[in-house]
Amino acid sequence: MNMVKSDLVKSFEHFNVVQHPQSNRLYHIELKDEAVAAFLEKHRDTSPQQLEYIPYRRYVIANDLRKVLGEDFSKMINEVLHDREFGGFTLGIGKVASSDEDYVKFATAITHLIGGVNFDAMSGKYYARFTVKDTDNSDSYLRQAYRLFTLHTDGTFVDEPCDWLLMMKFAEENASGGESRLLHLDDWEELDYYANHPVASTKIPYKSPASKNVSKTVYNNTFYEHNGKTCIQFIDQFAYPDTIEQAEYLKSLSESMESSSAVVELELPVGSLVVLNNTFWLHGRAAFEKHPDLHRELLRQRGYFKKV
Repeated sequence: MNMVKSDLVKSFEHFNVVQHPQSNRLYHIELKDEAVAAFLEKHRDTSPQQLEYIPYRRYVIANDLRKVLGEDFSKMINEVLHDREFGGFTLGIGKVASSDEDYVKFATAITHLIGGVNFDAMSGKYYARFTVKDTDNSDSYLRQAYRLFTLHTDGTFVDEPCDWLLMMKFAEENASGGESRLLHLDDWEELDYYANHPVASTKIPYKSPASKNVSKTVYNNTFYEHNGKTCIQFIDQFAYPDTIEQAEYLKSLSESMESSSAVVELELPVGSLVVLNNTFWLHGRAAFEKHPDLHRELLRQRGYFKKV
């Protein structure tokens, strides 16, 4: 079944839009090298620190990216992310970018065409960079390479909207496995059963571990409705159910999603990013194969859609 809209799959002056080879729920955007180079050259002297310290500069570079790629680019990525049938895209700049700073600037420009970013308490910035390696003493599965990082949505333990998520791969060495695992809520075979379960509308306490630097407990329904469609908030590691019934429900729900035939194991090359609507896409990570010199570095930004 091919659901991709033909009016979006086409060529523009500075980019092309194609169906993602691994999912008919995702688009892939092929940027013209000269356009990416023009944007990076314009901001050669812009530093990530300036973007951290002067928030309005994030929107300035977003506007410059819009000028380079054209208004159609901004309209297209927002249309895709808001469209319940799709809600995600990938693109890459690895052939043109020459530094981690380029990646930070480009990712920031993308996210600020979408909306505003949430403060990431784990890093103390508006974005987080983190590594996955052979050994780690982390208090969550985020950095633990040889465990399945189960399907979840971001922002379950913060008291603010988390509409979208961007992940970008900065570096990777000696990595086999570790694919990004994605599940579109509407492709999950047992969605109706779990969304209509008595526990589905129960407010579950969520608490984060120490590394997240968030001490407040928040309470979320597992399922909720937005624009007449079912959405989800869930992560197994940080849920603190109050009853055996709630715990059994969450365990069964997680196991059902993990075993879904609709899970996509996404290949994301270095210098590439994926952006997802966080209200109906779940994401996780497959386990890596053991290697003493395993190294992967990722960037994460997440936030809210711009007010229309």
